[in-house]
Amino acid sequence: MIPDRTAELLRAALGPSGPSAVALGVVTADGQRATLHLGHVSHGGRALTSDDWWDLASLTKPLFTAREILRATEDGLLDLDDPLGRHLLDLAWMQDAPLRERTLRQLLTHTAGLGAWARLYTWGDAATIRARFLQEPWEVGPPGEVRYSDLGYVLLGRVLERVRARPLRDFPLDPGLTFTPDPTASVATETCLWRERTLMGETHDENAAALGGVAGHAGLFGTLDGVLNQAERLLRGGWISAAAQHLVLTPQVPERTLAFVHASPGWSGGSLSSPHAVGHTGFTGTGLWVDPPRNRAWVLLTNRVHPTRHGPFDIQGLRRAVGNTLAANSGTLRLFTSH
Repeated sequence: MIPDRTAELLRAALGPSGPSAVALGVVTADGQRATLHLGHVSHGGRALTSDDWWDLASLTKPLFTAREILRATEDGLLDLDDPLGRHLLDLAWMQDAPLRERTLRQLLTHTAGLGAWARLYTWGDAATIRARFLQEPWEVGPPGEVRYSDLGYVLLGRVLERVRARPLRDFPLDPGLTFTPDPTASVATETCLWRERTLMGETHDENAAALGGVAGHAGLFGTLDGVLNQAERLLRGGWISAAAQHLVLTPQVPERTLAFVHASPGWSGGSLSSPHAVGHTGFTGTGLWVDPPRNRAWVLLTNRVHPTRHGPFDIQGLRRAVGNTLAANSGTLRLFTSH
């Protein structure tokens, strides 16, 4: 299932100007899977193993936050078309703020009109950031246009904490996913200029880190098998209820489902995937893709920000090349376990 050409591309990606580690997993709906682990947890570090934890970055959005919003909907705790103000009573208190009327569905699909990002980590300690975040006079554009937004998912994380009455860190997770990885069994990300150290087992995203390591947009870690298990359940069913799973696999707005990016020109999963494929990526170099008509899902994990995000490595090019070579060479299942 992992073609020779795909493995060659991944081996060629490793090096001083690229990631130190790469892991690829491919799975079918009936549970056949192949995995490949290459490289080292850091440049000059020990060899990568299948038990190592990866910082999944924005894969937190679909694999945790969107899924938990849908689970809360199934439990009758909220509705996707609820306005934010219904669950965050203190949001924009004493302000004439259209953000209060934007819906959970709009936040999930990045159509609420919020901006992409803000320097939350420069605001102070976690308690200060949490309080100020709900009172900040955010500028929002008209709803409907897709504008990718970390800020929207931070708000969704706060909604989850309110309706479940517990912090995100205390939510149960499937095996192979965690918010608290062992640093000695983790893949390195960036040598962070803010924290002045190389991060291993510590949330790379500055805003999530400043909020205690976990937020609605980032903070989840996973092993390759742990993320591949999520991909398999998305492919064969059982990741969420059948009614909700339909919403995460089919477009709800242009190029977006309730949790993923739908296949379109320039899509990260490559141009040879079927028109019904979906996927999502993470800033640290991670990604997950599901192609139900082709009976295939795959996960590509790299630490492309190690030692710096400012290098020349083309992660989008590698993602597309992997997707295209998998689509073009679907054949006999081949298991790779060597480094």
